[in-house]
Amino acid sequence: MSAPSLAVPQTGRYAHRLSSIEATRDSVQMGPTVVVPPKHLMAPSGASEVATSFESARHHLDSQVSTGSGTSSPSGTPTETTVTDKYAYAFDIDGVLIRGGRPIPEAIEAMKMLNGENEYGIKVPYIFVTNGGGKTEAERCIQLSQQLEMEVSPGQFICGHTPMGEMADNYGTVLVVGGEGEKCRIVAEGYGFKDVVTPGDIIKDNQDTTPFRSLTEEEYKRSRVRNFAEVEIEAIFVFADSRDWASDQQIILDLLMSKNGRLGTRSETFDEGPPVFFSHNDVVWSASHDLTRIGMGALRVSLEAMYKAVTGKELQTTAFGKPQIGTFEFATRLLKRWRKDTHGINKAPETVYFVGDTPESDIRGTNEFDKHTDDANWYSILVKTGVYQAGTKPNFTPKATVDNVLEAVRHGMEREYKKQLKESMLATGVIEEE
Repeated sequence: MSAPSLAVPQTGRYAHRLSSIEATRDSVQMGPTVVVPPKHLMAPSGASEVATSFESARHHLDSQVSTGSGTSSPSGTPTETTVTDKYAYAFDIDGVLIRGGRPIPEAIEAMKMLNGENEYGIKVPYIFVTNGGGKTEAERCIQLSQQLEMEVSPGQFICGHTPMGEMADNYGTVLVVGGEGEKCRIVAEGYGFKDVVTPGDIIKDNQDTTPFRSLTEEEYKRSRVRNFAEVEIEAIFVFADSRDWASDQQIILDLLMSKNGRLGTRSETFDEGPPVFFSHNDVVWSASHDLTRIGMGALRVSLEAMYKAVTGKELQTTAFGKPQIGTFEFATRLLKRWRKDTHGINKAPETVYFVGDTPESDIRGTNEFDKHTDDANWYSILVKTGVYQAGTKPNFTPKATVDNVLEAVRHGMEREYKKQLKESMLATGVIEEE
């Protein structure tokens, strides 16, 4: 049975509304889409307008990139809305909204507050900026809609590997590492990478590549047949956490020490191999375990150390995700496009409240980008429900520290109300500028 679908207009566009229970990756990717809990399928909730408008903005932004146009497509006539354009929220997911696959208790109430259930009579726009990867934005969208029981669109998601899609035209054959099964290959192909290979393909071609790992029957079946003696791999992308560090690092090292990315060869100078890109640099992250777990950043450190031990040289790698500037720049472009579509203003919202749980990525990235950009004020809020442990001093200082995401939303909304109240009183002469 196909997923139930309705279409609703938003700023000159239509978005299909698909049930979160029956939606699939393929159905979500067929066009502008909002994933909806069944209870809201026929009667949209307060989250619908924000989800739909960001889906529209994202499609405008993506089409601008794919055509190589420096100008944006027409946005149509903005419709009447109760969604403020003055400020927005950007949320990390793990440790802020979700922990161990389950919503953090205050998360659902926080989203309701943003979606209109507040004393100010407004809705506030929001996006999700996560270093988590290994799935398409469509899959993350379905999952989060189910977890938070509200409308969510793929257009609201920026994963660690999302900006990598802008590099698809730069390389021919690429190796994609990490994640479950074939999911990262699917993500990369969805971004437009022309020829994507996986560690499984390489092991299938030569099982002696990894002495201590053999493919399972299922892995062997889905891995593709290639003759890697005739293939030059031009770049390596680590899209998600490795499920087998030893074999993945062995293959990456083989390529780094090769001649022009051709497996089975050895460079005499060790400077002819392909570049390596990581979708983020988090050394630890918040999972269902009581203590933090090591992540992709730890793999990056391990690979760089191993490369130096074998070659005597320093390995230069590139990371995306938080705290790298590129992820925040992408988020700013999306927010700017959203504001143009919905309010006719070709600028990002004046303030973006970033809510995160990891000082080294969320808070550091927000603070550094705030210094770097003139497009908006980025305001960092640290919550105590994830990596950061209450009572410790974070290495990077947030503008505010609160107990949970609901308190983060209240903090920002109260701060904005006081700002607007002061501006109104100044404009009417009730008070004078200090």
